[in-house]
Amino acid sequence: MISFVVTSVICFIAYLILTIGSATDEGLSLWLWSLDEIIMGIILSLIVGFIAKKIFIKRNLRMLNPIRWGVFIIYLIGPFFYGMAKANFDVAYRVITGKINPGIVKINPNLKTDLGITMLANSITLTPGTLSVDIDEDKNNLYIHWINVKKQALEKKPVECKYVCGGFVDWVRRIAE
Repeated sequence: MISFVVTSVICFIAYLILTIGSATDEGLSLWLWSLDEIIMGIILSLIVGFIAKKIFIKRNLRMLNPIRWGVFIIYLIGPFFYGMAKANFDVAYRVITGKINPGIVKINPNLKTDLGITMLANSITLTPGTLSVDIDEDKNNLYIHWINVKKQALEKKPVECKYVCGGFVDWVRRIAE
């Protein structure tokens, strides 16, 4: 029952965000949405909540903690955007100078949850110059295509995460585990 309620509420909030400003001067409107829009949002959210309750919320409700969402927003605004900006300049420099040494490296982030591994893989892929290629069957190692494989990174197998993704692993661990 709790997964149905949580899924429906999250779907309704997402629906409201996507339909902001649908209120018109004609008919009854409630702030930024028309009454018809809110009723339709409730109906659709209940349908989606019923269908997706076992998919959306699988085992635990740890990501419903507002502190985790706050840490996630801080991660996006701070370290992630800083890492992206830094990587953009690095890739631009490498393209201009031709100092490119591409390769695939293996990192072991020691993350325990699927959400953590997915967040890290997406953060790495969204950062220019890196691309998450694969994960092993034990979900311990990520294989990353990296634009600038350094010699010290090749000496250790798997490579230390700080070379490839900086502090992303620590932030993902705070958020997802």
